Amino acid sequence: MFEDKTLLITGGTGSFGNAVLRRFLDTDIGEIRIFSRDEKKQDDMRDIYQNPKLKFYIGDVRNYDSVRAAMEGVDYIFQAAALKQVPSCEFFPVEAVRTNVLGTENVVSAAIDAGVKNVICLSTDKAVYPINAMGMSKALMEKTALAKTRSAKNTTICVTRYGNVMCSRGSVIPLFIKQIRANKPLTVTDPNMTRFMMSLEDAVELVLFAFANGSAGDTFIQKAPAATVRLLAETLCEIFDYPVNIREIGTRHGEKLFESLLTREEMAHAEDMGEYFRVPLDRRDLNYGKYFVSGQESISQAADYTSHSTRRLEKPELKNMLLSLDYIKRQLAGDAVSEGY
Repeated sequence: MFEDKTLLITGGTGSFGNAVLRRFLDTDIGEIRIFSRDEKKQDDMRDIYQNPKLKFYIGDVRNYDSVRAAMEGVDYIFQAAALKQVPSCEFFPVEAVRTNVLGTENVVSAAIDAGVKNVICLSTDKAVYPINAMGMSKALMEKTALAKTRSAKNTTICVTRYGNVMCSRGSVIPLFIKQIRANKPLTVTDPNMTRFMMSLEDAVELVLFAFANGSAGDTFIQKAPAATVRLLAETLCEIFDYPVNIREIGTRHGEKLFESLLTREEMAHAEDMGEYFRVPLDRRDLNYGKYFVSGQESISQAADYTSHSTRRLEKPELKNMLLSLDYIKRQLAGDAVSEGY
């Protein structure tokens, strides 16, 4: 479906954008446009990839005109631009709203105006039962994008939602490895916390699945196994031949015991597609009685989809998963990469 087509990635200099480039640049895609604010990161990417299919656009999703100007002739969009760090969003929640909510509205509105075929908006587990400003802004981002689909006649808008990506910037695996390298204890907030184990390549596959199978207003979630943070720390110690040395520091502000990818309300009408869940758009109209009067018995019988309720990994399986990651391979080979993808 991408043969000779033009793909735009907003926030494309981040972890996800680089994963997409590694996946697509050697295919028959026509052009990939990277849209972001950071000219230094764009220049670094230009130098690394040196590919004529790759085009760079300086702009900000907060500015509708700059987004719209980058969309002429675009067929598909990955909306990955976001403020993602929980502490940053906690201290500057309005900034999170401006980028994550209003920025997404600009991208989706411009895509509809430009006649773009498909838009996939990337979301996070933190949007489910949000307890921090980052998750709240992402939850509103989802609502904003899906509300736009009601009036988008020629543009298909979908959402993908996934948990923490292993080895991404700011995630715990690079931190643990840094502590191992420094011969320090691995700081664990709560060893019983569970997290979905998902690679960056899995995240790309989820988005591609949404492109190939999505209808207007769908939300897609990839099924993923989980592990406790203790098991993750112990497995990394084993991989790097380091004595298990874990120091509990207590739960941080805005941190959950487990990740949630689907609410029970969503699970009540989610479609099981094998490796993925598809949640169709809630197409109730403005008849408020359907919200306040009518009920749905299946919701009462459903349960959330969380890292506590999904399949748990055993150490050998988790070890094999970690050893398959490029970041881990580079670290074992002595590459001094320390901040994740």
